Amino acid sequence: MSGTYRDLKVWQAAIEMVPEVYCLTRGFPREEVYGLTSQLRRAAVSVASNIAEGKGRSSDRELLYFLSNAKGSLFEMETQVMIAERLDYLSHSQSEHLLPKTAEVGRLLNGLMKAFRNIPAA
Repeated sequence: MSGTYRDLKVWQAAIEMVPEVYCLTRGFPREEVYGLTSQLRRAAVSVASNIAEGKGRSSDRELLYFLSNAKGSLFEMETQVMIAERLDYLSHSQSEHLLPKTAEVGRLLNGLMKAFRNIPAA
């Protein structure tokens, strides 16, 4: 697969979530700045960052490792969104707006991982 990480649909979808997460977390309580606010922001940044780092690696095995890390960060992010809603830091409509985007990134990640797992070793 040629091109850079910026050409990957999954990276593009992941990077689009970051400003939205930052915007949504601005409304979190001040005492959460080092807690849930920071965790959610880091998880969102980590998804896109791991995809980029994996694409920059020299082997498919390394790429799969970083895509797996991205998937883990995505699951963290989804969980943190649900926690934020239960704590009334996010409204139901805010989380319902963001969660389909995380699901789409997850589908794209799964597809990319499957494609690289099916490439025969050289």
